Amino acid sequence: MKGWIILAALAGILYYLYTETDTLDKPIAETQRMMNSAERKLYAMTGTQIIRVDGTLQQLKQAISQRLSEAELAEFDAVLKDKESLLQFKDEYCIGSSSQHPVFSKDNLQFICDSL
Repeated sequence: MKGWIILAALAGILYYLYTETDTLDKPIAETQRMMNSAERKLYAMTGTQIIRVDGTLQQLKQAISQRLSEAELAEFDAVLKDKESLLQFKDEYCIGSSSQHPVFSKDNLQFICDSL
């Protein structure tokens, strides 16, 4: 029991230092700088770049490909081209329930918006 109380007190102190003071800002910035430096060195040594892969969009594309026509599938590929086009699509067509897309049918548009 004594150990849990000490652990909770340490967690409280760390939380206070992190949120209310700037005591931990310098060590956090130093750690981030070291991580960025290591990533740059890895890239320089191997010539490769660390790429974080998000497979959910590809899984969505595979799941919805049976429903879409060729024109709709080409348009969906254009939407998934990058994050900006995806966010723009969500803002333009997924916000309102009565929005219509020139390529997607109403049912497919609703399914895509629900899946995103």
